[in-house]
Amino acid sequence: MAIQDIYPAALRLLGRPVLVVGGGPVAARRARGLLDAGAQVTVVAPLGCPALEELAGAGLLDWQPRPYRSADVDGTWFVQTATGDAAVDAQVAADAEAQRVWCVNASDHGASAAWTPAVAVVDDVKIAVNAGGDPRRAMALRDAVATALHAGDLPLRRRRPSGAGSVALVGGGPGDAGLITVRGRRLLGQADVVVADRLGPRELLGELAPDVRVIEVGKTPGHHPVPQSGINRILVNEALAGHRVVRLKGGDPYVLGRGGEEAEYCRQHGVEVEVVPGVTSAISVPAAAGIPVTHRGLAKGFSVVTGHEELSEVPARADHTVILLMGVGQLRGSAASLGRAGLPAGTPVGIVENGYLPNQRVTIGTLGTIADQAEAAGVANPAVIVIGDVVRVSPFAPPHFKTADYGTTSPNAPRVPAR
Repeated sequence: MAIQDIYPAALRLLGRPVLVVGGGPVAARRARGLLDAGAQVTVVAPLGCPALEELAGAGLLDWQPRPYRSADVDGTWFVQTATGDAAVDAQVAADAEAQRVWCVNASDHGASAAWTPAVAVVDDVKIAVNAGGDPRRAMALRDAVATALHAGDLPLRRRRPSGAGSVALVGGGPGDAGLITVRGRRLLGQADVVVADRLGPRELLGELAPDVRVIEVGKTPGHHPVPQSGINRILVNEALAGHRVVRLKGGDPYVLGRGGEEAEYCRQHGVEVEVVPGVTSAISVPAAAGIPVTHRGLAKGFSVVTGHEELSEVPARADHTVILLMGVGQLRGSAASLGRAGLPAGTPVGIVENGYLPNQRVTIGTLGTIADQAEAAGVANPAVIVIGDVVRVSPFAPPHFKTADYGTTSPNAPRVPAR
């Protein structure tokens, strides 16, 4: 049989009788697949493997523990052989051929009237691959296609209306397209409408199909062209119109991203909503500059606040990392607040602008100097500000910031600034 002789088709076997001849692991796998399709499965085999016995014991199929008889094919819609005995499989195939019943002959793919493809399911898409009768090759190709679909590299978007719409709040990470989650990338590829922030993986918007609508709702400090109430209404209205909506955010939707408000508004209006966590910039952007937010011997915890929040309740210790988001405009006041709370003026501070992007820039100083340094350098949002001894670990830190020991070989030894 040549591959050109194959006519691909999908069989609807719901409620229809099918026959599996054989009792080994292959027969059990084929029987389970047929059961998943809703078929009424009869298995004929003198002996059955544990997997087959389990299916029969659960009442999911009819197992006839005896040798095959030609009459077993009568009234069936589809036959699968898997006895391991070429002569028996050939007889089953010949009996099926005589009754014009499609049969997969596991012992001789070249003579088989039908082939069983390698199958994978991604959402409501079923992938079936034939590869010239080479099952391992077919499985490798199937896995590659399924992986690409899972990753959003292949289009999963529906082209026909599918009924009710939905909203997915997707955290896009700090901006690099490679840092969005696999789930987020897949949902983006399925979207009819994308409601996009100014931050996040903007590069991915250029990969959307031409008919996907992108609604820009990005905010900058002090300038909100679309207020949050308007964003909420857009999400609900688009979903109620039957669209699959992705709210693409920078970072994580539930970390200072107002995702909780959007999810609540959707639920209040009867719209299905899914939240996809993202790589929050509070942790990832410092890492882009080699700054861990915790480090053994230097810091055991951290606080994340915006530059607009009151800082008096934050632990004022160099061994507790403070991370400021959207804090450039209030940096001088924030530094003064932390100083009044007791944080020493010599506490290291790092600012990372445009984390993971080509124009990333790192500015490092102390609590007493960082505001002047930032103004002189023209530091601007988007930026993450890190305050605490963990900044000493950064490869961008000046030599005199380095500690005598910030490794883990003697974690309980005191960290003394190098002289």
